[in-house]
Amino acid sequence: MNSEYDVDFAADLRAAITRLVKKLRKESPSGQRLSQTERSTLGLLNQYNNLLPSELAEMEMITNQSMSQVLNHLFELGYITRTISESDKRKINISLSVEGENMLTQLRQERNEWLAKAILNVCTPEEQAQLKQVIGPILKIADFVESKK
Repeated sequence: MNSEYDVDFAADLRAAITRLVKKLRKESPSGQRLSQTERSTLGLLNQYNNLLPSELAEMEMITNQSMSQVLNHLFELGYITRTISESDKRKINISLSVEGENMLTQLRQERNEWLAKAILNVCTPEEQAQLKQVIGPILKIADFVESKK
């Protein structure tokens, strides 16, 4: 494969994955009530248990002020809790509430059900087998970190 082909192939793969991700967001009725950043923030809190607002802002690559708005909305919805840090009373730890965990589970379930139905309805058994085989390589790509030399 020459480098021009590789770039074209990468562009096609990126476009296909982007379309699928957008479709998954659209097909989740519960998720439409939340912005992408709000959904992502719930996912981060699920992954890390609790984080400072500044850590969340850095991970989401948004300003602290923007993260504050996101967190205020999630708090109003009852999806997060705020706890004063025991080691530094000036800091607030953010974590998922039970309602937030339930919402995240519901979002994932809606997307999983839609995707399973779509795969069953539009893919042949051979294509389904191909999809199963590419999960590993796609995860490798997602985990790729370019070394900075």
